[in-house]
Amino acid sequence: MQQISSLGELSAIQSTALDEALLVLENSYNPYSHFCVGACLYTQDGKLVSGTNVENAAYGSTICAERSAILSANALGIRRFIGIAIIARGENFDTTEVTGPCGSCRQMLYELSQISNCDLEIVLSTSKKDKIIVTTIKELLPLAFGPVDLGIDITKYQK
Repeated sequence: MQQISSLGELSAIQSTALDEALLVLENSYNPYSHFCVGACLYTQDGKLVSGTNVENAAYGSTICAERSAILSANALGIRRFIGIAIIARGENFDTTEVTGPCGSCRQMLYELSQISNCDLEIVLSTSKKDKIIVTTIKELLPLAFGPVDLGIDITKYQK
């Protein structure tokens, strides 16, 4: 895990993905938590796919921003990524600490990392981008379990 002291330390694609995540969080549907989250997956060649949280009165049906981005990417036929940027803020307040993915999102990101054949990097930022942490899915989900561990051949899904 690496804390970034300035935006200039991010790569161009990390910075662009973070900007896109900030833009998309404005589309958050959050009548229950009033908490906005934006996420943007990025590929080696610069493709970006964003998502935001979508809440539901049946709370278990809520979709987090990270999973929203993964579902959007899958619908587009894109499954190989090198990273994701995640940014959050409250409806009436800026975050002072980074917001990491929930457990379900970590599991989905781990599976995506196995499909992508890399340790997915994760850029986490406060809403004002004054605190940024760059980590990986293996750091956030140690001893994870995915399709490769089950002996599943996922090569046909690596688009």
